[in-house]
Amino acid sequence: MESIAQYKRDETWTPTEKKLARIAFDKAFERQCTAISQEAKRMLETTTVPSDIFRVQEYLTEQRRIVDRLYDYRYSRLLAVFGRLLSDGWVRESDLNGLQPEKITKIKHAASFYSQQ
Repeated sequence: MESIAQYKRDETWTPTEKKLARIAFDKAFERQCTAISQEAKRMLETTTVPSDIFRVQEYLTEQRRIVDRLYDYRYSRLLAVFGRLLSDGWVRESDLNGLQPEKITKIKHAASFYSQQ
């Protein structure tokens, strides 16, 4: 079995793949931020006491940490990032159309790994 370092080092991205990857990455980010925003609005709408607004702040802080850890647009990390995003439903397989089939296979493999955790 190849080492993780070898797995990362062997990936090359064509200019077209880089553009497609950026679009998919940005779509996933937008989807996740929209979901976070909708949940925060729902939480605010259902507050019953003024101090409930601090639960919203705690929720947003936690979501910010998650997003900051997940969205890493370094090409050496991108297949794993897409795997996690695919597993979590923020990126769709159709968003990955145009990437080399080997990359898509690796992303799907990473997604299956994350979905088992």
